Amino acid sequence: MMHLPVMRKLCLTASALLVLASPAVALDARLKAGLLKLDPDTRLEQRCDAEALERIARDANPYKPDRVVAYAIKTPTLQGDAIESPGAAFRAKGRWYRLSYTCRTAHDRMKVLSFSYKIGERISEDDWPKYNLWR
Repeated sequence: MMHLPVMRKLCLTASALLVLASPAVALDARLKAGLLKLDPDTRLEQRCDAEALERIARDANPYKPDRVVAYAIKTPTLQGDAIESPGAAFRAKGRWYRLSYTCRTAHDRMKVLSFSYKIGERISEDDWPKYNLWR
């Protein structure tokens, strides 16, 4: 049985993911409103996940991601208004790929001040259950 705070965080994260799954990932009014409803740590993670989606989609590579999970392979480290996520993953065209990123935001955790990332290898579909990934 899950504790209420864990269930609440899961529900809030799921809500944020639905907002982030919209076709336009840019920080529009709907995304801002959704992020502002989250606790600060979840907001930081979700804002930086959105930044990862934007950057990977915009940069010169073959990927057009539709999901990012900061904690897929390894729990990210949060320090102040920054997150280091060496075990993230992103999904593009139904396939998951390893991702690591570092992101620093303004104090309100809405504006990204710095962001860097590295795309890793494709994650075998056999490993998806281990990382709670889905199609």
